[in-house]
Amino acid sequence: MRFLLTDEQREFAHSLDGMLSAPGTPAVARAWAAGDHQPGRALWTRIARAGVFGLAVPEQHGGSGLLPVALALSFQELGRHAVPGPLVETVAAAAFLGRLGADAQAGEWLPRIAAGEAVLSLCAGAGPDALEADAADPAGYVRDADADAADPAPYALDADAADAVLLIRGDTVSRTDTHGPVQSSLDPARRLARPLDGTVLARGPAVTAAAVHAVEVARLLTAAQSLGLGRALLAATVSYVRQRTQFGSPIGSFQAVKHRLADTLIGLEFAQPLVHAAALALEAGAPSAGREVAAAKVAAGEAGYAAARTALQLHGAIGYTEELGLSLWIRKARPLRDAWGTPATCRARVLTG
Repeated sequence: MRFLLTDEQREFAHSLDGMLSAPGTPAVARAWAAGDHQPGRALWTRIARAGVFGLAVPEQHGGSGLLPVALALSFQELGRHAVPGPLVETVAAAAFLGRLGADAQAGEWLPRIAAGEAVLSLCAGAGPDALEADAADPAGYVRDADADAADPAPYALDADAADAVLLIRGDTVSRTDTHGPVQSSLDPARRLARPLDGTVLARGPAVTAAAVHAVEVARLLTAAQSLGLGRALLAATVSYVRQRTQFGSPIGSFQAVKHRLADTLIGLEFAQPLVHAAALALEAGAPSAGREVAAAKVAAGEAGYAAARTALQLHGAIGYTEELGLSLWIRKARPLRDAWGTPATCRARVLTG
């Protein structure tokens, strides 16, 4: 197994970083949070043209096949730049449809996903037939930290912006275009709504197997997002503590600040190889892939959340203001940590093998 990135993979990540570094990207996130999806859909098209969504679509439908390593690199950059939208959910839907095939209208959706013409949201409800260890997660796979644990209905991410929602309940998948009221989230750019019942596309063991695979893909990419988010927060915080002075010295020269930043960096550095190894295991179809993905999700989610707490504390009072651009990143950390499997759920997955 090769653990080093190829030159092509590095160049792909670098080009994506350059594209997303445009000054207007934070404005896209703010517009998305306000319910204006037009700038976000325009950025979505650019991401698709870069080939990101095609990395999850089989070749016969206009993609490159499922390439988890390249996807993880891509989503690390998407997290680094706080790109809004159901990015993970659309790729997870592509992985799900790719496994299920014609039974779930794969031919209709997969070419459109690869071209950036379709935005899907995938969610799974809890219940007696809930998939894997998340049967104890009453908010379903797509959940935010503020999900209502008393209500067993699932949340769909950005259902109001999606062309359709794929709702998985037990061994049945339905497509719906309608949803309940949009709910607030800790991250304003993560808009939650409960999908309403729609048209049944398929049912049976094949649905369950495809859904388990889609969950593993979603967890991996959420971990990659958390990792990229954490690195962006750390870089911004290091830059800030070099400039802000206290008692005539930059606060970055204080030992307590150095220790806090070092701890944050160590967490991110430890999470990086776990994410890469999980992507390799998933790409190879290894029996341990689910466990490795869960371990990466825990490590990256906790590291990204720790980076957000460090950024908030070391920025002082301005860290609490919504006007600070860094708030777009800080407020994503907790929801990403818990989306597609809380730390407790993923640790249980690691322990149960």
